[in-house]
Amino acid sequence: MPAGVSWGQYLKFMSCAVLSMMAGSQLVHMYYKPLEDLDVYIDKEVEEVSKTKGVKLSGISIKKTDPTTNAT
Repeated sequence: MPAGVSWGQYLKFMSCAVLSMMAGSQLVHMYYKPLEDLDVYIDKEVEEVSKTKGVKLSGISIKKTDPTTNAT
């Protein structure tokens, strides 16, 4: 095995490493919520590209929402 350790130690270390990475990723997504406003950034970039480059991007719909309505 790598680094001269037994299969048991190696598998234990690898499973702990993978689980801690998953837990850390979940914690970051629960705390910072990085994907919550992704649609806003995509719409902003699509509008900016359309204005500056004059290119119409197909297959990307820009959803305009009315803040006065409570639609989900």
